[in-house]
Amino acid sequence: MTDSKYFTTTKKGEIFELKAELNSDKKEKKKEAVKKVIASMTVGKDVSALFPDVVNCMQTDNLELKKLVYLYLMNYAKSQPDMAIMAVNTFVKDCEDPNPLIRALAVRTMGCIRVDKITEYLCEPLRKCLKDEDPYVRKTAAVCVAKLHDINAQLVEDQGFLDTLKDLISDSNPMVVANAVAALSEIAESHPSSNLLDLNPQSINKLLTALNECTEWGQIFILDCLANYMPKDDREAQSICERVTPRLSHANSAVVLSAVKVLMKFMEMLSKDLDYYGTLLKKLAPPLVTLLSAEPELQYVALRNINLIVQKRPEILKHEMKVFFVKYNDPIYVKLEKLDIMIRLASQANIAQVLAELKEYATEVDVDFVRKAVRAIGRCAIKVEQSAERCVSTLLDLIQTKVNYVVQEAIVVIKDIFRKYPNKYESVIATLCENLDSLDEPEARAAMIWIVGEYAERIDNADELLESFLEGFHDESTQVQLQLLTAIVKLFLKKPTETQELVQQVLSLATQDSDNPDLRDRGYIYWRLLSTDPVAAKEVVLAEKPLISEETDLIEPTLLDELICYIGTLASVYHKPPSAFVEGSRGVLHKGLPPRTGSIEGPESPDTAPSGEPAADQPSVIPTQGDLLGDLLNLDLGPPVTGPPMATSTVPMGAVDLLGGGLDSLIGGSGSFTAAPSSTAPTNVGAPLGSGLGDLFDLTAGVGTLSGSYVAPKTVWLPAMKAKGLEISGTFSRQVGSISMDLVLTNKALQVMSDFAIQFNRNSFGLAPAAPLQVHAPLAPNQSVEISLPLNTVGSVMKMDPLNNLQVAVKNNIDVFYFSTLYPLHILFVEDGKMERQMFLATWKDIPNENETQFQIKDCSLNAGGDGHSSTALGSCASA
Repeated sequence: MTDSKYFTTTKKGEIFELKAELNSDKKEKKKEAVKKVIASMTVGKDVSALFPDVVNCMQTDNLELKKLVYLYLMNYAKSQPDMAIMAVNTFVKDCEDPNPLIRALAVRTMGCIRVDKITEYLCEPLRKCLKDEDPYVRKTAAVCVAKLHDINAQLVEDQGFLDTLKDLISDSNPMVVANAVAALSEIAESHPSSNLLDLNPQSINKLLTALNECTEWGQIFILDCLANYMPKDDREAQSICERVTPRLSHANSAVVLSAVKVLMKFMEMLSKDLDYYGTLLKKLAPPLVTLLSAEPELQYVALRNINLIVQKRPEILKHEMKVFFVKYNDPIYVKLEKLDIMIRLASQANIAQVLAELKEYATEVDVDFVRKAVRAIGRCAIKVEQSAERCVSTLLDLIQTKVNYVVQEAIVVIKDIFRKYPNKYESVIATLCENLDSLDEPEARAAMIWIVGEYAERIDNADELLESFLEGFHDESTQVQLQLLTAIVKLFLKKPTETQELVQQVLSLATQDSDNPDLRDRGYIYWRLLSTDPVAAKEVVLAEKPLISEETDLIEPTLLDELICYIGTLASVYHKPPSAFVEGSRGVLHKGLPPRTGSIEGPESPDTAPSGEPAADQPSVIPTQGDLLGDLLNLDLGPPVTGPPMATSTVPMGAVDLLGGGLDSLIGGSGSFTAAPSSTAPTNVGAPLGSGLGDLFDLTAGVGTLSGSYVAPKTVWLPAMKAKGLEISGTFSRQVGSISMDLVLTNKALQVMSDFAIQFNRNSFGLAPAAPLQVHAPLAPNQSVEISLPLNTVGSVMKMDPLNNLQVAVKNNIDVFYFSTLYPLHILFVEDGKMERQMFLATWKDIPNENETQFQIKDCSLNAGGDGHSSTALGSCASA
């Protein structure tokens, strides 16, 4: 008969009977009574009244009975601390029992009794068990130290148990080593600042030796410990990788993921030129693929980890696209995760295969999955430019199915494709407009309105289409209202004569009849822009839009590096660092991948010039995604720029033409726009102008042709700490009609740098490299090279702020780095500065009066023929 009989009794008043049986002289009766007590305790009955009677049963040689009594003791010791002290003597005695199983049982139970009063009595038995001759007892005692540390950390440190635990890492038995590592790791987690696991090459060697022989959980503890180690060089990192690689073929998925974590971390230190690096990439793929043949829950965990790995190193799984194709019986959470990884692995080589698969998914019955599949087609178009046309064609085929939710997702996606590839696929707009009436989801309606507003000049009835949306303006969601407001303002700026009533109507709805503050604010901004400065309105509203990024949902690089260090844990499933979801007072240690170079990454400390001061000699590094939040929080918000006050009106808004006088230039039909007036009022000068213009002109009479202009000393444009060890210094010069950028490239990293290239962003004067960046030999560590890069002014032009700002991208075999600097305007001046008098006067007269500023220089010393005398000079300058 089984022990289930102990759980079926419904007798009342059995406590008294159990008490009698526990005190019986017969061993079998005692054993039966203890089993009944444990059964009652298991089903939730309070049997704490029997504590002293059960404790008396400890004095036995029967291992089964002893286990049962210890189980009871662990459960009730906290509620009966005074009675628990009675068991101490038995613990001490059992720790010296000849049977190692009893010694281990005693020390295990000691660790589970969380009572402060008896912990100090347990130190001696624990010390003996840590040095026991039997490895089973030692491995149990190692875990007991971690439990005791959780109860009384100071006691464990004072008794020297931590040192004993460190010694156990060198134990001859692999399970003892694994448990010692697990205990030290547990203690280190609660004390992040302590350096308990002080690993060195010798101890790492012992851990790697034990790795092959211990149980799967022991292997996980050792692998997690190895992941926290920082090899001293790439040779040691390679050696560790070689010895960890066999764990990839383990049957336990947790061991596989822990091994992947170690390899992903140490690969950072290996050079990509090594043969072993390529071999390791090939070895990582099969175990990850194998994980996808497990149960759906394990598949999901594996996919979430693979998602991180693919973002960090897509080359590992670039040939394994087919394993991520969705199966008909996959749960939805597995399907969506596979879909995400398919997009991340999409490339020109496999895009046809991926698109055919996605088109198939778009005909599934699961609505959520279909939506994601349609959106995935759009992401493919944005990621792989060569496939964009095929993707658009696929989306148009899906729109022809007339399935409502497919059509709506397709329109949202096509809007993004228009943003990525302007003036390329706008021929499909007519097809989109045919489906206008079927749109009922806010995101799809907003996308369609954006398309109509953005390409209003290509749509003959754009005003009618937008007017149809305007009829139910107050019933629309905020997203649609905001988009409609902007679209109608765009339409008005493109077709002012036809849509004046429409724009007045939408501005009135947005500002007077709306309770939404975002909508009101945007309405007021547009109204004031249109009524005061239509030219500025056109520049703002119809400004060229930046291309959308290839991957908008990539994890930020520093967070990704941290999550790679947590592969195989909850952090890798949530895609959040432990600090985001682990509650409690314990400090969470932030982990990161080892640097590829020897540069020390310091905290960001951008040198910002104080408000109002020029920042001419302070080139700034263009921030990466991770720095943007910090930069926003550290913005130096200086005082507002003073200018002429804007005229204000006290007339009620409803009684005035919202788009008053300022729109003459738009509606007048001339099509040409005058420059906006200067915001700086001219200085009042009392003295008459007289012949100041002539005097100013005569000053140039002595100017001759310059052979070479002033060259500023080189300054650091890109510090090594922000460019993974590459430092760039430089200056600009002009010699004999040629502009050049004089650079010094310094390698402060530990690896060779090669494959240099340079590119400029569009800038105010079209500055661009006239030749490639020539670095003839690879740049060795601690080596510098000077390069003179010829420049010309035939590049793309875009007004920068400040005017002489230049944004530069430099690429090498490690990464792409960005910085910006200011170039001196004199490098753009031709050497022959002479200008005919008549041409000068004609040019001067062509400049509007508002652009002229007059100023006085007092008490200036003039030298004429050797006689110095003080005078007052009147100056006048104008800017075109």
